[in-house]
Amino acid sequence: MTLHSASLDSATLVRTLIAAQFPQWADLPVEAVDASGTANAIYRLGDDKAVRLPRTESGAADVATEHHWLPRLAPQLPVPVPAPLAQGAPAENFPWAWSVRTWLEGANPAPGERTWAPELFAADLGELVLALRRIDVTDAPPSYRAEPLASRDAGTRKVIAELDGVLDAGAAAEAWDKALTTTPFTGAPVWVHGDLQPGNVLVADGRLTGVIDFACMGLADPAVDLIAAWYLLPAGARETFRTAVGADDASWERGRGWALSIAVMELAAYRESNPVMARNAWWVLGEILAG
Repeated sequence: MTLHSASLDSATLVRTLIAAQFPQWADLPVEAVDASGTANAIYRLGDDKAVRLPRTESGAADVATEHHWLPRLAPQLPVPVPAPLAQGAPAENFPWAWSVRTWLEGANPAPGERTWAPELFAADLGELVLALRRIDVTDAPPSYRAEPLASRDAGTRKVIAELDGVLDAGAAAEAWDKALTTTPFTGAPVWVHGDLQPGNVLVADGRLTGVIDFACMGLADPAVDLIAAWYLLPAGARETFRTAVGADDASWERGRGWALSIAVMELAAYRESNPVMARNAWWVLGEILAG
């Protein structure tokens, strides 16, 4: 089940939910946040809080997961993450669980942005990825992207074929073939963020200052988080990131494959409906196909 975005675009809905369930915050101003994310509608509540309303029933399941795990992960990470403050219950005017969390200051980076220090940002990303990998995996959930890369073969090839003429389908298929012929992951899964894209991280003065969405977190092949190399970094800074995380050739190629597969699916899904997501996907594919 999916709610039409129009039903989530009114701050009146948030004010009503807050007044009914968390009256201690009823007097705080509510402001819609212009975000490109597809999982949640975001509202700022006062100066230091954020309200997240899931757009889909499956997205609502992430509320309890994040409320359980973010307080456990936060002390072990090198940058701030939102602290869950309250879980909202389904209501007559909104059918799913929702959440109130702390607001983090910062801006989402633009793909390939070069007005800051990408080498420092790359090192920050490496520190984040390594910190996640060191966290105890006991009772941890599987990541949203816990499957082997090869299991995405049919879906990825189908979308590449559908995008023929929109992008260089032959080059994309060749890059995908290369990713699938690399050594598969056979080790123990580790904690990953699972979706290190521009809309999920914050920067200020060229440095990573926060991670704001953990809906895809859990255990997976560590190569999943290497998508950051193509989603967040210009080519010149990728080697800094790769060195920081100690990625061998096989892991790096699987990470490139993950980035390619995610980007073609996002391009197919959002190129006419979500300009920001489509622009991100175009950037990733351009970087991958450039070699």
